[in-house]
Formats: sequence, C-alpha cells, structure tokens
Amino acid sequence: MSYVGKSGTFKLGDRTVKRLGYGAMQLAGKGVFGPPKDRREAIAVLREAVESGVNHIDTSDFYGPHVTNQIIKEALHPYKDDLVIVTKVGATRGADASWKPAFSAEALTQAIHANLRNLGLDVIEVVNLRSMFDVHGPAEGSLDEPLSVLADLQRQGLIKHIGLSNVTAKQIEDGRKITDIVCVQNQYNLANRGDDALIDRLVAEGTAYVPFFPLGGFSPLQSSTLSGVAARFGATPLQVALGWLLKRAPNILLIPGTSSRAHLRENLAVADIILSAEAMAELDGVAVA
Repeated sequence: MSYVGKSGTFKLGDRTVKRLGYGAMQLAGKGVFGPPKDRREAIAVLREAVESGVNHIDTSDFYGPHVTNQIIKEALHPYKDDLVIVTKVGATRGADASWKPAFSAEALTQAIHANLRNLGLDVIEVVNLRSMFDVHGPAEGSLDEPLSVLADLQRQGLIKHIGLSNVTAKQIEDGRKITDIVCVQNQYNLANRGDDALIDRLVAEGTAYVPFFPLGGFSPLQSSTLSGVAARFGATPLQVALGWLLKRAPNILLIPGTSSRAHLRENLAVADIILSAEAMAELDGVAVA
C-alpha cells in the first residue's frame, strides 16, 4: 500500500496536512442526497483512508444532508490527533435534492452547530464558506455579511479557521479584510484551468488551494494525451490527472472522493507517481480554459 506521506505536506491553517487527502461527498447517495447504498463500505473506506495516512478529510453537513458527517463520526470518532476535518457552509438541500443558498445569520449559525453535532466536535478546524451566486462556478457578489457571521462564530470558539469556496480573486481579497482566509476551494483540474493565475498568487501568499472535482466531477476527464501519458507511466488516466495536480503547485491539497476501497487504493497510489517535466508539458496542452 502506498505511503500517503510521499505526496508531501502543506499548512492548512495552523496544522500541517498531507497533500493527498479525502473528500467525503461520494459517501452520500446518488446526487449527494440520502444514504449510501452500502454504509458498511463507506465506513470501511474512511477507516482505510486514515489507516493509510490520510489526515485531511473534506466534508459538509449538506452532503446527504447530514449523512456524510454522521458516517465520519461513526467510522472515526474519537478522531486521531493529527486528523483535520474541513467542512463547508452556505447552502442547504431542498426535498427534491436541489441546492439552495443559505447565507443568513440564522442559517449559518444552525449549519455550524449541525456540523459540530453530527461530527461530534467541540470546534471545527476549518469552515469554508461556499459562494452560491452561481451554483456552477464563481460569480461576483459580496460575501461580507456571511463572512462576518462566521468571523463572529470564530470569536466564540466554534471555528478555528475560515476558508472560501467557489469564489473569485476579488472575493478572496475582500474576505481578507474581515478575517484570515486559510484556504480556497474551487473547481480546478487538468482540463479546467481558469484558476491558474490565482493558484500562483496563493502559492506566494502561503495559502492552500483545494481543487474540487480534481478528476472532472460527474464527467470524468477523458483525453488521448492523458491516456498516452498514463500508459507510459503504467498508471490509469485518473491517477495521472491527480499526479499532475500534485506537481502543478506545492499549495495544492487533493481531496479525491470515492465510496470504494479499491478506488481509494488507486487514488492513494498517486503518491508513488512522479511525472517528468516532459510529461507535465504534454499534459498542460490538455487544458480547455
């Protein structure tokens, strides 16, 4: 089994985490709604991830809703001292599984307490505020009010650190006038490169960048170039896509998700893949944005 520590480490708030983490979204049912088909396997995936050295888990109480956090608690509580659990707020789920903005002070406060309760925590290490001006990608709009609510909850001792998700560079800059922003979580992968300049800036500032949908999300990455590089390295295309992200910038923290132990092992094996400069240059050509 691969040693996750080979992926390197980076600061997330005041904690050092391995750059190869785990995203819990796929532990919920279809459409990130309702319970999983196999709860036992979901628990086994989490336990194997942590046993393999993963110490950064990304989740949210609106996954399910409540489902993934409750599974995390059942599988891993009491938590290892080095385990950093990151959650996000700013949305809620409709009865039809729709995603709805939840930015009011009441909604955000309720969300923090729900995360604490379902995870079995007294304080959350990192809370990301997810912008919902456009569900499908970053869109301008003021986050001052919801960020101020989270900053107040931080002062109350319920949150240690605050990050932002699905945001623009301006929203990050504006957010830093209210509170420290320790990480940014946006969609980014080999083919979707809109945050290239932002990532480079965050590297210089020492801020973690956590790409969601690192493998393309609900439409997995497909490219003849990617497949060709993978064949040369004796890896799968998706492993190479993760390996490219690890080498792209030292502040990138990966959170690939899965509900299968077999797939988890494939993801963690990425720590053993070292892409050459030639392969990186070839893969850079896959970008569509």
